[in-house]
Amino acid sequence: MTDRFISVEGISKRYPAPGGRSTTIFEDLWLRVGQGEFVCVIGHSGCGKTTVLNILAGLDQPSDGAILVDGREIRGTSLDRAVIFQGHALLPWKTVLGNVAYAVSSRWRSAGRQEIEARAMRAIAKVGLAGAEHKRPSELSGGMKQRVGIARALAIEPKILLMDEPFSALDALTRGTLQEEARRICRETGQTVYMITHDVDEAIYLADKIVLMTNGPNAKIAEIVENPLPADRRQGDIHHDPNFYAVRNHLIDFLVSRSVTFRDAPPAGWDPRHPPVVRLGSAAAPAAEPASRAA
Repeated sequence: MTDRFISVEGISKRYPAPGGRSTTIFEDLWLRVGQGEFVCVIGHSGCGKTTVLNILAGLDQPSDGAILVDGREIRGTSLDRAVIFQGHALLPWKTVLGNVAYAVSSRWRSAGRQEIEARAMRAIAKVGLAGAEHKRPSELSGGMKQRVGIARALAIEPKILLMDEPFSALDALTRGTLQEEARRICRETGQTVYMITHDVDEAIYLADKIVLMTNGPNAKIAEIVENPLPADRRQGDIHHDPNFYAVRNHLIDFLVSRSVTFRDAPPAGWDPRHPPVVRLGSAAAPAAEPASRAA
């Protein structure tokens, strides 16, 4: 496993503003994501989280810097990077199987119908929708529609899953179920995931690392929190873990107070090229250390 499977290298994003000026959404972001890691990004609206995800997807370009995947600079979209948005964006005239098979056919253009449908059915089964493959979106609940979106992304066997708050519009019970399934699937497949969320508990449950971004404009990556919870954690049990509240309190404290002060006055010694890696909890190191030394 390489610790630089995804390498964000000094990217900035600026937009034109009145009077010939420009607005800097974020600047000089540096981040490494290892192959097979599940990374969640947290920050207030306006800090550029989705813009970074769109650059990763090849849907946008940075004003400065570059993002590399497996050593190659991103230049446009690729089926190696699948995006799961908040909305399911299904084709209403196609069945569940048809929606997923459509994605499969875009990846394996020379495959026959039987192979395409077999690949689609395997992805549908992974998200627990076996038996619903001939239903159309109008016959599905919101949670089922989002499962189809996940199946569609998994079916093309991407190197990276990019998830933009995919569960935020669902009710609490459905959201919890899909979070559990997403974590199970990603652990089984060894999938590399870059996910945006505003839900602190969701990040703690899903992520190996949690990236904290300051408020925008001129947002920065303040620090990277390593999740001390066990890899085989279960959603209903994590609040019993002695490290859970140490992480939760740290994240909430950042969002409530430090996200603004950090942007305006970073602590002495902070280096944007090496955002500090923070380890919390009873078994963790007592202090943060630069990502370059922690890698």
